[in-house]
Order: sequence, then C-alpha cells, then structure tokens
Amino acid sequence: MKYLVTGAAGFIGAKVSEVLLNKGHSVVGLDIINDYYDVDLKQARLSPLLVNDNFLLVKIDIADSIDVLELFKNEQFDRVIHLAAQAGVRYSIENPMAYADSNLVGHLNILEACRHNNIEHLIYASSSSVYGLNSKVPFATSDSVDHPVSLYAATKKSNELMAHAYSHLYGIPTTGLRFFTVYGPWGRPDMAPFIFTKKILNGETIDINNNGDMWRDFTYIDDIVEGVTRIADVIPTVDSQWTVESGSPANSSAPYSIYNIGHGSPINLMEFIKAIEDELGIEAKKHFRGMQAGDVYQTYADTQDLFAATGYQPKVGVKEGVANLVHWYKNFYKV
Repeated sequence: MKYLVTGAAGFIGAKVSEVLLNKGHSVVGLDIINDYYDVDLKQARLSPLLVNDNFLLVKIDIADSIDVLELFKNEQFDRVIHLAAQAGVRYSIENPMAYADSNLVGHLNILEACRHNNIEHLIYASSSSVYGLNSKVPFATSDSVDHPVSLYAATKKSNELMAHAYSHLYGIPTTGLRFFTVYGPWGRPDMAPFIFTKKILNGETIDINNNGDMWRDFTYIDDIVEGVTRIADVIPTVDSQWTVESGSPANSSAPYSIYNIGHGSPINLMEFIKAIEDELGIEAKKHFRGMQAGDVYQTYADTQDLFAATGYQPKVGVKEGVANLVHWYKNFYKV
C-alpha cells in the first residue's frame, strides 16, 4: 500500500517509515524539518530512508492547506499515519502560539485532505498527557480526559475531538494513539532520557523534578512502532449499537477508535536514572527540585484494548532499552 507518514524526520515517524518500507509498502514522508531541535539529527534519521526507491520526502508545512490538499490529490494515499506536531509540554507553556498552527490547523488540514481523497484509515498521534489531573491508575481509554494541565495536552485532546467529528460526518475511519513516554536510540533531545544521558556523560548536573518522586510508563521505540504498524490494519467500523450513555469514549457509532500505547508497567524516575548511571558507569550529579508547571505525578497505560485488537505486547524492558539508547548516543555523538 501507499502510506503518508507525517513527521517522517521525527523520532517515531522515521522508525515507522523504516518498518513500513521493510514490509514492502511505499511511503511518502512529510516533514517541514524545523529547528525546534537539532536539524542534523533529523537529517541523520532520514538518511537511510532516502536511499530507498519506495520512499519520497516532501518538505511542506501541514498548516498550509493548499500544499496539503495538493499532495493528497497527487499521491493518492491508501492510509495516513499522522505524527507531525509541535511537541513538548514545557515548550507549550513558553511558546503557546506555536501549537495553534501545527497541532490544530495542521490536524484540521490532514482531516480535510482525508475527507476529499477516500483515505482508508487515518492513524494519528495523541498523547498520555490528555489524562491531565487524573489520579486513577492505570489510565484507561474509558476514563474522562477533560482536565489537561498543559496547552500541548489540550491540543491533543482537541485532535481526538476533531477526528471524531470527521469520522461522524464523513465516515473517515480514524484511530488516535495516546503515546506514553517513548525513548530509545534516535530519541528527541528535549526529552528526559536524552537529556539525562547527555548531561551525565558531560559531567553536568541533572534536574530531577518532584524530588524524584515521579513515575513514567517508559516505552521503547521499537515496541511503540510495532503497535502503530499493527493498528494500521485494524480499521474502525460503524457501530449502530453504540450510545454515549452505554459506550466507551474510546469508541463511537462512527468509525472511530482511541488506544493507549505504552509499556503498561511504570518505572520510578530514580530507577530510570539509575539504569542510565549503571550503563554509563558514571554517577549523576543531581539537583532535586519541585514539580514543574504542566507536569504530572505519574503515567501508567492500560493497554488491554490494544492487545485485544492487535496482540500488541511490549517486549523491551528498561535495562535493555537504556543500554541501546546509551550505545547509540555514544556512537552517534562519538563520545
């Protein structure tokens, strides 16, 4: 089949593109390749994809409706995996306007393009951050997600609502994936696993939020991508028996689904840091501080629905995942 992968130079997008190509599909990778973080890292992720005859890179902004519609019209995709977004909880506090164009207007442009081009299935990135103030764990897709604590989370919740409207109005099958703390080789430099690895190696002090009393459902990149590519084959259908009163908010009478995609076993932040220290053979210099704005105490994914739909079950534990991350970091940055 022919896939569009938006955010193809990103951490998840590049790996999803690679796996789809290995499965024999053709992939058009869309990415604006902005400078939110190291452009050289993005280019390096793309390098092995660009030599594949079944991969085409297009550099356009998803906030440009004309360019997006033209791309869909010319390429005639079968499926779309929409991962492009302005990421980052803390950055959304400092630069809120950056999120309107990419996460709201851009998402709407993708939905409109799907509407007019008979897309078989739209899979898009949501986030565990939508659970916001929820304290019940594990987080389940049947839970309310009406109290986000960052603008980033609010945009991701908005994406789910917008997708439902289009599934209902136009019959577009849409699946939203709530990602839980993805880490591993080629990861984002603005995320804790990368920051900790870099600073510990450089002898710099790492900031530890909430004095280390935090829990995250760290999920290895390969496990995430396995879940994404499996769910692409599970296309939501109309369910005339579903009602708001008796059904889950993760489904609908429309062809619409929401899934958590995480490891399903949260790790204490200090335990994760210890795994990095052990792998590097260096004890980190630590600065303990309070909870930061927009942050949450814990994330913990209930992935039973995803397992039932796809058989998805994460395989990579923290020790192995951190070892792979550190090995890649040392090789890539030659340290």
